[in-house]
Amino acid sequence: MSERGLVHVYYGDGKGKTTAALGLTVRAAGCGKNVVVVQFLKGRKSGEHDSFSHIPNIVLILAKPASAKFVNDMNGDELKATKASQDDGLKKALEYVDAGKCDVLVLDEIMDAYKLGIIDGELVKEVLRNKPDSPEIVITGHSPEEWFLARADYITEMKKHKHPYDEGVDARKGIEF
Repeated sequence: MSERGLVHVYYGDGKGKTTAALGLTVRAAGCGKNVVVVQFLKGRKSGEHDSFSHIPNIVLILAKPASAKFVNDMNGDELKATKASQDDGLKKALEYVDAGKCDVLVLDEIMDAYKLGIIDGELVKEVLRNKPDSPEIVITGHSPEEWFLARADYITEMKKHKHPYDEGVDARKGIEF
């Protein structure tokens, strides 16, 4: 009998949501599990991209926005292209799940993509409502809808008390990205 995969939610305004999800990614891959990571709304290359390219049982899918602008500042064409990219990233990940090639599915910043309305909300709900026994699913974002929390087996809130960005320190390569 295989173990049932659980649902993890890492959320809040503090640093560490993606870091926690990617730490679990490395742990799972190190134990021989196949991990699929989708990063939503992130256009900048991060240190994990190069690291993951050397680990054969981690697949990284980037659902990049169509512009470096914040979603609220995008024009109609940029929003349409960004939504298409977010939807495509989720659908690619689900192909691995459907093929039985995913033991852990990390959906980084999917709660934000959902809240901003730039991903197929019904598909996101379907993924969690009709989750098969496998994979383990990790979702991150800033402010989850209540139904995300209701579906979760683990809930961890990252609360910011202090952050260098508030003092004008930009994100640093290898630390924040």
